[in-house]
Amino acid sequence: MAPMMPVVARTGRPRRWTLREIIKVIFYVMRGGIGWRLLPSDFPPRSTVFRWFCRFRDECRFEKINHRLLTLDRERCGREASPTATIISQSVKTCESGGPCGYDAGKKIKGRKRHALVDTDGRALVLFPHPANIQDRDGAGPVLQASRRPFPFLRKVFADAGYQGPRGSHLHRRRDRPAEA
Repeated sequence: MAPMMPVVARTGRPRRWTLREIIKVIFYVMRGGIGWRLLPSDFPPRSTVFRWFCRFRDECRFEKINHRLLTLDRERCGREASPTATIISQSVKTCESGGPCGYDAGKKIKGRKRHALVDTDGRALVLFPHPANIQDRDGAGPVLQASRRPFPFLRKVFADAGYQGPRGSHLHRRRDRPAEA
């Protein structure tokens, strides 16, 4: 990850905490699902960690790191760096507060859905949370749109019957090369 981290500025105050320590704390918060205010006192200050988290989020640095690690892992397994076939799925009800929320009458679930585009080995390519009242076929559009730039060679998308219907045209990747669903 070091080549994908911001370089040290020549001017200004020197860093008190290494980026490695900052990243470890960000992962600790994300993995544990804890609040920023609940960080243990032996960690870097929460304001510092949160500022770095916001910077990385705004620069899409987490997506870039995920993309790089994904391509490296695919190559390690003897596959092409960019997938040509994917699977789109939606699952998981949530009980967390905040974020988009809705009611899925078909499944009798209040909360959110996560539409995920994964390669055929299950590696996450694009993940989108939606309110539960968004139908599968409607949630596919934004996920596929977001996958166009980082994964330009996608040709086939496998989906279940929930993605069929009048809005199933979202599953078309390009006008000249539609994805098969």
